[in-house]
Amino acid sequence: MAGQAKPITLVGKPVLHRPCRTVKHFDDELARLVDDMFASMYAADGVGLAANQIGVDLRVFVYDCPDENDQPQKGVVVNPTLVLPDGPDRRLDDGEEGCLSVPGAHAPVARPDRATCHGFDVNGAPVTVEGTGLLARCLQHETDHLNGKLYIDRLPARVRKQILKDVEAARS
Repeated sequence: MAGQAKPITLVGKPVLHRPCRTVKHFDDELARLVDDMFASMYAADGVGLAANQIGVDLRVFVYDCPDENDQPQKGVVVNPTLVLPDGPDRRLDDGEEGCLSVPGAHAPVARPDRATCHGFDVNGAPVTVEGTGLLARCLQHETDHLNGKLYIDRLPARVRKQILKDVEAARS
């Protein structure tokens, strides 16, 4: 089933700034949503997309991005739970990050260079995604979205305010 690209929800809309609802039904409606999310992500030239980025208040994200070995990884995670390394296994990557919901802006964001995401596929089967490189960043970024947090919320207030000012000026 081919999805239909939906408009990307932009920073400031309430659906982006609150935790999303847990998915309870793994049905045709969820499958259509996932298809629409992939179509929307590709149309916007993204590597990941959370449901609330197309205005849907559900804990679902899709991704299609490379890992640290440049191997393409593609999938969907419903009701994700993120596990990050701690102690001596925790290494931060302070790479540039951007977001389809904050168009044009990029800033360095320190995140662990590895992440594990547990959840379910579109049919309700358990999935675990081990992420490294860009995929690790993507898993963290998209899970943040579903928790009502944007990457700019992780930035110093001065930097965040400037990005929001720039985004608003670009909209005008």
